Amino acid sequence: MKMHINVTGRVQGVGFRYTTYQMAVEIGLTGTVKNEDDGSVTIEAVGTKEQITEFLGKVKQPQNPFAKVSHIEQYEDPAIKDYDKFNVVY
Repeated sequence: MKMHINVTGRVQGVGFRYTTYQMAVEIGLTGTVKNEDDGSVTIEAVGTKEQITEFLGKVKQPQNPFAKVSHIEQYEDPAIKDYDKFNVVY
């Protein structure tokens, strides 16, 4: 399953990308996480349906006390490439 996820809220400048990276690696996903110019964070996640479901649950309730997720948009996107690992994009 290949999922495109856009997260808004207090998600930049608070370590959200790194926390997201840690969660994705722990679950076994591949893909990317990056900051967007509009203040949101975009995630491309590749894994099984179960892995994606677990990951989305964790993204909605970030372990980072400084981050606050206000909205998540997500959709399955078969055009997302296959990644070898999960990376933070700078």
